[in-house]
Amino acid sequence: GMSTATGPRVVVPGEAVQAIPDSGQLRLGPGLISQDEHIVAVRSGVLRQNKSGQTWLEGRQKRYIPAEGDIVVGTITDRMGENFMVDIGGPFTALLPMLSFEGATRRNRPNLKAGDVVCARVVGAPRDMEPQLSCVDALGRGAGYGHLKEGVVVTVSTAMARAMLGSPPPAVLTALGASLQFEVAVGMNGRVWVCGASTNATILVANAITSSEFLTPTQQNTLVSRLVAQVQ
Repeated sequence: GMSTATGPRVVVPGEAVQAIPDSGQLRLGPGLISQDEHIVAVRSGVLRQNKSGQTWLEGRQKRYIPAEGDIVVGTITDRMGENFMVDIGGPFTALLPMLSFEGATRRNRPNLKAGDVVCARVVGAPRDMEPQLSCVDALGRGAGYGHLKEGVVVTVSTAMARAMLGSPPPAVLTALGASLQFEVAVGMNGRVWVCGASTNATILVANAITSSEFLTPTQQNTLVSRLVAQVQ
């Protein structure tokens, strides 16, 4: 079997995980394929193996389970009746009523289309049904919610999202803020919207955020310095 003394082994896509054993049964679970003489990872994750020899990759991305009060970043997929349908990465597509926007009335509805990104809060999260979202606070104000124009959305783990929403923020955000102008909206669902003063800045910030989760604060600062030096 695999040595566990070194702790869990994290693998990246394309990495040869181990040689295919000559004898015994080879049972590959999700995330792994056999290629030539090796077992190869097709996504990032932690390598696991049980006593019967089944080998699989456990993704770091735990599925997001919506909870009431969560702030989420999502992408509109459709309109149905009085609602926008929003992908927030959970088990169900979320419902966002068209009237749940600041200043929205039956005659004046937000003109959003599939592919548009919104920042919203979860106002209802029944266990086996679509969660309900709102783009206003309890007093009916937009308060930072609503349509996020321009920019890009990247996916991080829910743990990274929580760290980015925490105080103090991760070193990567502080270092980026010292060198560049950008806006960021972090969803508890692991979706992060980034919009920089230029396209280059947007891409740089997005790259820095997605690359930094498993780096120490010092490594995060070095990463940002290196990226910033490339665009200036």
